[in-house]
Amino acid sequence: MITSVGKFLRKLRIDSGEVLRDMANNLGVSSAFLSAVENGKKKFPEAWNEKLTEIYKLTPNQVEEMKEAIIESTSIIKLNIENASQKNRDLAVKFARNFDSIDDETRDKIFNILSKSKGD
Repeated sequence: MITSVGKFLRKLRIDSGEVLRDMANNLGVSSAFLSAVENGKKKFPEAWNEKLTEIYKLTPNQVEEMKEAIIESTSIIKLNIENASQKNRDLAVKFARNFDSIDDETRDKIFNILSKSKGD
């Protein structure tokens, strides 16, 4: 499954008129490794931030786009609520909306409750 960072890399190399092998050579990795990063099978190496910025002379907007793509690609957890009850859907949405503001005590309580459930 192609990630946001994979889409960014693919677009960058296509816009630069390069094939996978060209970008891989520029980054000092194999084509297989670059392909795995594009497809979300390997993690985006931190060192590539600077390399890509220098090699492809990224604009500040492109650097910001790359950073957002990296974050999006490494910190997303997908939850399939298609067959969930309405109450479970509501819970999932409420949790997601409040995730960043959950204090340590509440987080620990939720963790303990969920650790005791069947899903663990």
